[in-house]
Order: sequence, then C-alpha cells, then structure tokens
Amino acid sequence: MLELIKKNPVLVLSGILALASCFVVRPDMQYIGYINLRVLAILMSLMLVVAVLLRIGTFDFLTSKLLGRLHTSRSISLLLTALSFTLAMFLTNDVTLVTLVPFAIAVLKTFNDRRSLMFTLILMTVAANLGSMLTPIGNPQNLYLYSFYHIPLTAFLKLMLPYSTVSLLLIIISVFALCKNTSSAPLENKTAEAPGKAKLAICIALFVLCVLAVADVINWILMFFVTICIVILMDKKAFKYVDYNLLVTFVFFFVLTGNLGRIEQIYNALSKIVESSPVIAAVLSSQIISNVPAAMLLSAFTDNGEALVIGTNLGGLGTLIASMASLITYRFYTSMPNEENRKGLGYLPAFTLVNVVFLALLLLFYALIR
Repeated sequence: MLELIKKNPVLVLSGILALASCFVVRPDMQYIGYINLRVLAILMSLMLVVAVLLRIGTFDFLTSKLLGRLHTSRSISLLLTALSFTLAMFLTNDVTLVTLVPFAIAVLKTFNDRRSLMFTLILMTVAANLGSMLTPIGNPQNLYLYSFYHIPLTAFLKLMLPYSTVSLLLIIISVFALCKNTSSAPLENKTAEAPGKAKLAICIALFVLCVLAVADVINWILMFFVTICIVILMDKKAFKYVDYNLLVTFVFFFVLTGNLGRIEQIYNALSKIVESSPVIAAVLSSQIISNVPAAMLLSAFTDNGEALVIGTNLGGLGTLIASMASLITYRFYTSMPNEENRKGLGYLPAFTLVNVVFLALLLLFYALIR
C-alpha cells in the first residue's frame, strides 16, 4: 500500500476523496452522468496510438536522424527543447518526455558538462509542458476542458497561440543563457532502424481518426471501437503502455467533482472563490494537486472555461508536482549512476527557479493582454 501511495499519490488521494464524497452524497442514478466517457475513450485511444508508434521505433528513428549532424552541446540542447515543445502538442507532454529524455541524457553525457545537461533536461520539461498547451490533445486537462466546455477548436487554438509563441521565444533565449556551447567531434550517427511503412501508415490514420473525434467530425464511439480493434490486431502489447492510473484518476475526480457540485454550501463557497479570479485559482491549486486534478475540480465551480484552460496550462509551471509530467524527467535524472545526480543535488532548486521565472513572465504577459 505504501508503495502504491509513493508511486501514485494523486491516484490514491483522488480515490480517498471520491469515496469520502460518496458518504455525503449517496450513490444514485445521477452518478452515471458524472463519468465523461468521451474524454476517457479519446485519451485511451491516443495513448494506444502513441504506444504503437513508440514500439515500432518512430521517434528513435526521427530523433537520431536529426541529431546525427550536430557538433555542439548547445545546438543539441536547442534541438531537443524544440522537439519537446513541438511533439508535446500532439503526443502529450508525458509521452514526449518519456521518449526524449533518455536519449538526451545519453547524447549530452558525452560532452561531460553536467550543468548544461541538467538545464537542458529542465528546459525540455518546461518546453513539453508549454508546448502541450496549444492543442486540445496536448495534455489531459486540455482534452477534458475542451470537451467539458465545448470550446470550438479554432477558439481553443486562438486562445493559447499567444502564450505558446511567447513561451517558445523564452525557451530559446533560456537555452542560449543556460546551456554552454561546448564543441565536440560530430556525433556518431547510429541511425535507428526505420519503422515499417505499413504500421506507420496505420498509426497515422488512427491518429487522424482521434483528432477528428476530438473535433467532433466523427463519432467518438466509432473512433474508439476502430482504434481498439486495429491495435488488437496489430500490436496487443501496446495495451501495456496505456496509463491506466491516469484513466482511473479521471474517474475518481469525475465522481468527486460531481458530488461536490451537489453539496450546496461547498458549491457556493468555491464558486465565489473561483469566479473572483479563475486563472489565479487554477495556477495556485495546480501547485498543490497538479494541473489535471485542478482542471477537473475547478470546472465544477465556474463557467469560465477559457480562464481554466489558461490557468491550468500556466499552472503546470512552478513546483515539481504542478505538472505530473515533470516527475518523469526528475526520475530519469536522479537515476543516473553519478552519486551527485542520484541525490538530485542542485536539480530541484534549479528546476523551481526556472519554472517560477517562466510562470512569472507568462502571468505578466497574461495581465498585459487580458
């Protein structure tokens, strides 16, 4: 049990809170309406498609191709952060980091510059968290809020584009400021084997199918059924890579937020707090419970969906748990064999400082264009 709490604190906490809320609001037929099956189906479908793409070596092949001709650590850092920013728009921030961080560590260790390695990993994490905010499928809270508030796709993109543009500029500046330009011999181009064309084409088709379901062009039930059937036929092992903990956490929060919305005193109190400043409420709550649970919790108390989209995306900056994807990089970094890195000395203060500066600048930008 302790191991479960340690590995999945948000899952356990959300489960306890959901169960506790059931004693206040006794289970009835309204519970059926709590669960947003559309969000769960789209999220699981995207996870499956990305899992197959990973298993056929798509991202290893593309990344090794791009890195083959670079000669300096800064150019590699710049490419890796740009890749993190771009891929997160379509693959989600956590999948992007799981894919790129191990590769980044392996490549940058050859330059023997721990400081640049550390800051590259931090900036890759920031880039993944900020790049993912542009699209509804970039991260789980975007998909949830996009569906919950029925935000048109063009409106969503228009809303987040200014923040994404400013974020990319800040990330590029930060790479030049924090990462040294150490020269080295050209990296040995050990190009990974190219993915099979047939499987790659099927994955791309399934990804397009998921996007069409997100945009309400096709029925999400049809999309889910087709995706499940094809993945079963093509690669059953991909199901092992689905983050079922995240899906169950969503279910727990659906129950919790549904019940809280039916408790009049709590609903009225939280509605007043959230409505007074939904963006700030989302940013602050994300620092404590992370931005995905914050989005689901606060959505029960405000009709201002756009403010929650902005607040929970910017709220992914700050503490290590503000975005659960940030823990992925931290785990990789602290698992490095070097004794200093294993203890994580220097990483957390540097991570927090960089994140707080980014958060402050983006909140200032929000205040200027509000």
